[in-house]
Amino acid sequence: VQVVESGGGLVQAGGSLRLSCTASGLIRGRYAMAWFRQVPGKEREGVATITTTGRDTYYSNSVKGRFAISRSVDKNTIYLEMNNLNPEDTAMYYCAADFIGGQWEDRTRYRYWGQGTQVTVSS
Repeated sequence: VQVVESGGGLVQAGGSLRLSCTASGLIRGRYAMAWFRQVPGKEREGVATITTTGRDTYYSNSVKGRFAISRSVDKNTIYLEMNNLNPEDTAMYYCAADFIGGQWEDRTRYRYWGQGTQVTVSS
């Protein structure tokens, strides 16, 4: 199983970025996925998740209304559209795949992880 993120970069406050994550090697469309982020010295926090069908999405309070998670038609790729970014959004963003149940924000509930993509928001 391979999970690969892309789309990070440097953006000014108020700008937008779109992250992508593709999971390969899993049964197509049979797993929930999520985005997490982490800054040095802090716990990895859940940002957004999307269910297997793509029908349901959930967000952390810190990004609700600014970020949008979506899933490709073939279900193997998810996206995170990030708008109105602020410096507090600066972090390494990780994609997680194959949620095994429980609290979606719990990082221990995912079997597979990507290597991360850096998002830096300048003020």
